[in-house]
Amino acid sequence: MAAEFQFKRFTVSNEFSAMKINTDGVLLGAAVGVLPSDRKVLDIGTGTGTVALMLAQRLSEIAEDFVIEGIDIDGASASEAAANFASSPWKESLRSLHLSLQEFQTDTAYDLIVSNPPYFDSSLTNPDERVSISRHSLTLSYADIIVFASTHLAPGGRLALIMPSDIERQLLREGRSRGLFASETLHIRTTERKAISRTIATFSASGPGTVPVSSELVIRKDGEYTGEYCRLVRDFYLYL
Repeated sequence: MAAEFQFKRFTVSNEFSAMKINTDGVLLGAAVGVLPSDRKVLDIGTGTGTVALMLAQRLSEIAEDFVIEGIDIDGASASEAAANFASSPWKESLRSLHLSLQEFQTDTAYDLIVSNPPYFDSSLTNPDERVSISRHSLTLSYADIIVFASTHLAPGGRLALIMPSDIERQLLREGRSRGLFASETLHIRTTERKAISRTIATFSASGPGTVPVSSELVIRKDGEYTGEYCRLVRDFYLYL
């Protein structure tokens, strides 16, 4: 991966962050719903800040006076995100904080919380400690994020997570146990013949009778990007 990645409206330095720009993060940043009323947004485990920057681009077109905070336990990641924010068109609306979710003390009620969190719980630990912390649920789990969101979402606020699809049911149960219910689910296949590999789930305190709006995205078909995928990310990628 190059040390610098050029999107259509911003550039991301990709050299020092423990976790590099990845497809999951781009999908989350492009697919999560944003509203004109979104004023306070939190990106948990911001890494290079890519998801936060994508949300800033989208919100700049529909909202005013929004603030997006990105937090990361890794100091180099938080610093690189801060530099990426400072060089973007939305630098006044973006903040990077170096701390863990457990250390994060705030009275803010967020309209939107997003996270592309670590999920390789059962895989072998990477010998590089920084990458290990980013890729394994050693210091941050989905449960941690759900618990935090359950007490820090504004009325009508949403939590959006991208996750391996094999833990979707578990996470939906975890959300329900904390009063957060899935309002939307997007199931992602890399190709039409492969099994669903990722789910983007949006939670809100909408009530136990909520029936999630479910949709599916296939990234490639017959060796080409699908029209659906291109429409989703075309405002960001230079090659589309």
